[in-house]
Parts: sequence; C-alpha cells; structure tokens
Amino acid sequence: MLRFRILVLSLALAAISFGAIAEPLEQTAPLRIGIVTDVHAHDLDSPLEGKFMTNYPERLGAFIDAMNAWPADLLIELGDFVNGWVVLGTEPGDPGRIPQILEEAEAIYSRFDGPRYHVIGNHDLFNLSKEEYLERVSVEGSYYSFDAEAYHIVVLDVQYDGDGNDLAYTYTGVRGFVPKLEMEWLREDLAAPARPTIVCVHQMLDTEATEAGWTLIGNTPEVRALLVKSGVVIAVFQGHDHSNRYSLIDGIHCITFEALVDRGTPPSWAYVTLNPTSRTITIKGEGDQADLELQY
Repeated sequence: MLRFRILVLSLALAAISFGAIAEPLEQTAPLRIGIVTDVHAHDLDSPLEGKFMTNYPERLGAFIDAMNAWPADLLIELGDFVNGWVVLGTEPGDPGRIPQILEEAEAIYSRFDGPRYHVIGNHDLFNLSKEEYLERVSVEGSYYSFDAEAYHIVVLDVQYDGDGNDLAYTYTGVRGFVPKLEMEWLREDLAAPARPTIVCVHQMLDTEATEAGWTLIGNTPEVRALLVKSGVVIAVFQGHDHSNRYSLIDGIHCITFEALVDRGTPPSWAYVTLNPTSRTITIKGEGDQADLELQY
C-alpha cells in the first residue's frame, strides 16, 4: 500500500463560534497525544503471520519507543487492543488464553513514561466481560473524561446492545449502542468544560453503516446531535475501520485512524498536536497513517 498524505485546511471553521467555550484558557502550551488503534494483540503461537495480522509486540513496542522519544504528553489507544480467539484465515485459538494475551499487551503499553488511556473495542469483548477487561488495563471505567492542558478529552464506551446491556463474550461480530445512562453522563460532562473537547470512540460516528446486519452504533444520530449541540466538541478520534478516513460533520472533525496491524501494511500510528493558540489539530502519520492539518 502506498503511503499517502492528506492536507486538510478547514479555514471556514475559524469563523464558527463555539458558544459553550468561554474566555480563552490560560494554558497555551500545545498538547501532544500519541494515537494508536486496532492493536489486535493475538496468540503468537497461532499461524497468523502473512494471513491477517502481523507481529503486534514488535509494532506496539516501536510505537511506545517513538512516543517516549517524541515525547508525547499522553497516549490513547482507540480499541480492539486484544483480538480475541477468532482470526480470519486461521483455526480459532484457545479463548482461555485471551486474559494473558491482554496482560502481555498492557505490559508493553505501560512502558510509556506518562498517562495512557484505553477505549473499549468490539474485539476486546470477544472472550471477556468489561470487568475482566478493565481489571487488566490502566483505566477504572469503560467511559470517562479528563482534562489535559487546554483541552477536555472524552472516552466513550459503545459496546452495548440496543437495550443498553453490556456486551460480553460476544465471540465475534460488532454491534454498538450508547445507553441512556451514558448519554445522560455525556450531556452533563460536555456542559461542564469551557474548553475545546476531543471525543474518542472505537466504532465510527461519521457513518451509519452496518456490519453483518448490525449498525456500528445503533443511535449514532442522537449521539452526534448531542456532540454538536454542546458547542465544545472540535473532533472525534475513532478506529475500527483499519483505514484512514476524514470527514467534517456539522463543524466537527471526524478522524478515523489507520490500524497498527493489518494484512500487508506497515506499522501505523499518529503523532497528534493540539495547539490552543493557533486553534489547530496537526496529525503527523507513521506508516500508512495520513498527515492532516485541521483548523477549529
């Protein structure tokens, strides 16, 4: 796959008034975020090489080394951190090994010298419950938010069925939904910060596509409407698709990041710089990840 670069200048957005963002914050230092997605940590004893995935420990380790050298202020992985027992093109592995594989991947991720965050993906629950997943990674809840420099970061959990029940031990497939309780939390959370906000999610919010008959996020229009109404969300960072994609929806930049691992592709991740003075989102890509320059 040829490496490509995309330059996006959304100058018209500079005229948009984010009504919920009050006076400029005192913090003016750029925020540097390392973004990786779709690590798909897998059983290295399975015959995976050259079929669907490539050596994740080497790739994840290279990402961590690059982020420590940059250095990034924090890391966010956008879901599908562990693959689960089913890998296309191979015989299913041993589901009992998934907790150990997740712990091994987290041990590599924890080599970063700074805060690191997780977004739950659909593969993360193929052979685990949310409780089993969370107790092995570096976060306490499946959805949460935090402040970093001049920015507010929101992490969503969309791994629910249409009735709002937690997904667990799904074994395969993808379905997503944001239940009422999380929607209420999100509404309150977005009403609090008077600062530009980034929303991180696994399945994409800029499409209403389906996979295997299931909508990626069943109530996508309602979630997007909430983000727009808040007036503070400047971008959505998302994974799942394994390929670069960019769209602008109602003034919100939606960036789908390239997967770390996939068939025939180089290791891919992103150096993201948020600059509150120039009001820019700058993405420098590694591997097949595209470069972007966005104005908000």
